Amino acid sequence: MTGGIRSRLLWRALRREPYQLVRLGGWSVLEAAPAFLIGLAVARAIEDGFAAGRPETGLAWLAALGVTWAVAAFAARQVVLAVAAIAEPFRDDLLAHVVRGALRTATAAHALRPDSAAVARAGLQVELARDAFAALVTTLRGFAFTVISVVLGLLTLAPGAAALVLPPFAAGLGLFLASLPRLIRQERAYLVADEELTKAMTSMSLGLRDIVACGAEEQVGARVEDHVGRQAGAARAVAKVTAIRTAALAVGGWLPVVCLLAGTPWLVRDGAGAGVVVGALAYVTQSLAPALGGLVQGLGASGVRLAASLERITGSAGPEPGPASPEPVTGSVGPEAGAASPEPVTGSAAPEPGPTTTVRVLPPVAEVELREVTFAYGPHADPVLDRFDLHVREGERLAVVGPSGAGKSTLAALVSGLLRPDAGEVSVGGVPAHRVDRRGRVLIPQEAYVFRGSLLENLAYLGDPSRSEIEAVLAVLGADRLGDLDGQVDPAALSAGQRQLIALARAYLAPARLVVLDEATCHLDPAAEARVEAAFAERGGTLIVVAHRLSSAQRADRVLLMDGARVQLGTHDELVRISPDYADLVGHWKPERTS
Repeated sequence: MTGGIRSRLLWRALRREPYQLVRLGGWSVLEAAPAFLIGLAVARAIEDGFAAGRPETGLAWLAALGVTWAVAAFAARQVVLAVAAIAEPFRDDLLAHVVRGALRTATAAHALRPDSAAVARAGLQVELARDAFAALVTTLRGFAFTVISVVLGLLTLAPGAAALVLPPFAAGLGLFLASLPRLIRQERAYLVADEELTKAMTSMSLGLRDIVACGAEEQVGARVEDHVGRQAGAARAVAKVTAIRTAALAVGGWLPVVCLLAGTPWLVRDGAGAGVVVGALAYVTQSLAPALGGLVQGLGASGVRLAASLERITGSAGPEPGPASPEPVTGSVGPEAGAASPEPVTGSAAPEPGPTTTVRVLPPVAEVELREVTFAYGPHADPVLDRFDLHVREGERLAVVGPSGAGKSTLAALVSGLLRPDAGEVSVGGVPAHRVDRRGRVLIPQEAYVFRGSLLENLAYLGDPSRSEIEAVLAVLGADRLGDLDGQVDPAALSAGQRQLIALARAYLAPARLVVLDEATCHLDPAAEARVEAAFAERGGTLIVVAHRLSSAQRADRVLLMDGARVQLGTHDELVRISPDYADLVGHWKPERTS
C-alpha cells in the first residue's frame, strides 16, 4: 500500500510538468557536450594538428573543447534550476500528504490535539526527501547523457575502441545494478539499527537515575548491548556489499583502460593512430569512469536516503516517536520517574544470577537504618554524610529539613538505593538498599516525570490498579481534575504542580511500603501539600519527606535537622526546645494560608 503511494508520488513529480523534463533534457545535452567532444578533440588535435606539424589546428581543436566546457558550465546552472522546478512540487506533494495525515490523526476519536512534534519531524523528512530526490534526478540524468555522449563519441572516433571499452564497462555497470537491491536493503538496515541504537542510548542516558532506582541495570545494559550488536552487524553487512561496489567500479571504470591499452596493437593495425588511442583513453578516464563513480555514489547514498525518508513520510515506519512510555520489564523509564516496575521478578521470569547480577530482595518490613554511613561525591571531596546514623521505624513519618546543600537529597538517594555509601551500611528491612526489590520502595523527586500516553497509563504502570481504585486515589489526593483517564497527556502542556500530582498518585498506587518524597510537593500550594501528606500518612507504610515547608515537619512523627556536621533528630516540639538552629528556622518561618 505505502509502496504504491511512494511510486505515485515519484511518478507524479516527474510527469507533472512535461515542459520541465524537456527543458532538463535540452540543457543536459549541452552539459554533456564535452563528454562527446573530449576524445574527438584530443585525437584530432594530436593527429591533425601537433603530430602533423600544424599546431594552430591542434590549438583550434583544444579551443573548441574549451568553448564547449564554458557552454556546459552555463548549461549546468540551468540544469540545477530545472531540477529544482521538478523537486519543489515534489516537496509540496509530500507536505500535503503529511498535513492530511496530521489532520486525520487530530480529528480521530480520542485525539485531544495534533502531535505538532510528529509533524515537525515529518517536515524534516520531507526536506531530506526533496534533497535526495533532486540529487537522484541529477545523478541519473548526468549518467545517462554522459554515457550516450561517450558511446556516440567512441563510435565516431573509432568503432574498434568502442568494442574494447564498452563490454567491460557494461559488465561493471551490471555488477553494480545486480548488487544495488542488496545494497539498499543493507544500508537501510544500517540506518534503522543506528537510529534504534541512538534512541536506546538517549532513553538510557535520560533515565539513569531511575534505572538504578528500578534495579534494571542488567536488563537495560543487555538491551543496549543488543542494539550495539545489531548496529555492528549491519555495518559489517554494508561493508561486504561495499566491497562488491568497489569491484564494480574497478571492472567498469578501470578494466576498460586495461583493455584499451592491451588492444592498442589491434587498433593500430586497423588504421588508428596514437591520437585515437589517447582520445579513447580520455573518453574512459575523463567521462565514463567518473560517470560510473557518480552513479554508484548517488544511488548508494541519495537513493537510500530517498527510500528511507519516503518510508517514514508515507507511514510504513510511521513518524519517529516522541518520548515513549516506560517499559516496565526493563525499567527503561524517563528522567526522574523515581519508581520501580511492578513486574515481580520471580520464577522462570527471573534472570539467572551471574557474576554481575544483583539479586533483588523484597524486605519483610519498611524499616530504614543507616549505620556509620559516609558518602562524598568524589575521592577528594568533603563528605556530605560522615559516620551518619539513622533509624526510621516501620510505619513512621520522618521529615528531613535543613538548608540547601546539607545532604537531604543525598540521604534520599542513599535510602532509595540510587547511591551507595563509601563506608557504612544503608538497609531497608535488613536488606541493603541497593538490593531492595522494586516493589519495596518508591522515590518521587522534585522534578516529577510524566510521559506521553494516556493518564491511565501514567498512573498505572507501577501496579495493576482498577479504574475505580485510581479514581478513588485521585479524589483522596485532590487530583481528580487532571482529566479523563483515557485522555492523552502532553507533559509540556502540564504545569509543574500537575506533573507532581500525577507522580504522587502513581506512587500512592504502587505496592511499595517505603515512600521517599524528595521535595515532591514543592510545586503544590500549602493546602494541596497538606492533603497529599495526610493521604500518604493514611496509606500506611513508612514515609520519608524531604520537606519543602516546615509545615511538613509539624505533621511528621519526627524531624531530622541536617545542617552540615550538625545533625539533630526529634519531634517538632523537642527540636524547638533543644535546637537553636531549628528554633531559628521556625522563628523565621511564616506559615502560608491554606485556604
